[in-house]
Amino acid sequence: MVQSDLLHTEKILADRKTFFLDLKENARGMVVKITEDVGGNRDTIMVPAELLGDFIAALTDIKATADSHG
Repeated sequence: MVQSDLLHTEKILADRKTFFLDLKENARGMVVKITEDVGGNRDTIMVPAELLGDFIAALTDIKATADSHG
């Protein structure tokens, strides 16, 4: 297991779900850990920090599409 340090965290509450966004750093670099908690059941994805720009751009495009349909 690789030791990591928490650099920043955000929490988003939505209905029955809680999302945690944690910026962590370890020996391999920085990563954003995104965790969805629904009643104690958790799913997590890891996004390398160097991909955050692409990830945010994709989410921005998705939001624009959702906004135009809402």
